[in-house]
Amino acid sequence: MASSQKTIFITGASSGFGRELATQAVARGDKVVATARRPEELEDLVNSAPERVLALRLDVTSKAEIKQAVRDALARFGQIDVLINNAGYGLMGALEEVSDADIRRQIDTNLVGVIDMTRAVLPAMREARSGHVINISSIAGLVGLPGVSLYNATKFAVAGLSEALAKETEHLGIRVTSVEPGAFRTDFNGRSLGIPSAQIADYAASAGERVRWLEEMDGEQPGDPVKAANAILDLTTSKEPPVHLVLGEDALDMAREKNARFMQKLDRNASISTAMHLDDAA
Repeated sequence: MASSQKTIFITGASSGFGRELATQAVARGDKVVATARRPEELEDLVNSAPERVLALRLDVTSKAEIKQAVRDALARFGQIDVLINNAGYGLMGALEEVSDADIRRQIDTNLVGVIDMTRAVLPAMREARSGHVINISSIAGLVGLPGVSLYNATKFAVAGLSEALAKETEHLGIRVTSVEPGAFRTDFNGRSLGIPSAQIADYAASAGERVRWLEEMDGEQPGDPVKAANAILDLTTSKEPPVHLVLGEDALDMAREKNARFMQKLDRNASISTAMHLDDAA
């Protein structure tokens, strides 16, 4: 689907979904602000359409770099129509196995980076009374899984943030979408996967099994990242984009199964839930 030209700001554009999103956006004729910690990795993307692509250095854990990148993008293109918060990585392992430093880095990258990036872009979107914030969450933002508890925590938070922000900004013409992909054939299970250096034997049958599955699945994921990128970019031309978009048959199955179990248990305990009124005073 061809789109009218927009300025799309993408974090984490050097690989994975970010790179594919940038590539497809350029192919559609959009202006692209592609950011990465090593912008030299984006040189070929810039050369493909130098008048429409701006590559910037950006580590989303640095507020100073976020502010500078937004200033540079606005100076070059005058506006930011779409922000795609894609930068992030997966920290694997049981909660007890991960270090304090690992925890802080995961939260700072996957959650605080999304918050800081969005806060930096919102003023320009408010002024324009138009914009779309697309947060790349995960099916792990809807379904809890063993061995990814910290990653779950950040992605659940991103999904919740997106829901609330969508309600805060709708009257301003700003839309918000949380994208929840399943397994796609990117480098997520490879270089973007963080695994604790020491594992605890007691968790081998839960967290350890999940980590092994993720490692073995590298290169075998069923999802096509090109199709995913185009589905995400299609959101930018939709008059009523969804607040949640689950991508992949595997992710859809997981979400449906989780919601069915949730509703069953919700109904099973409904009598407890509804018995919480204060008793009338005698």
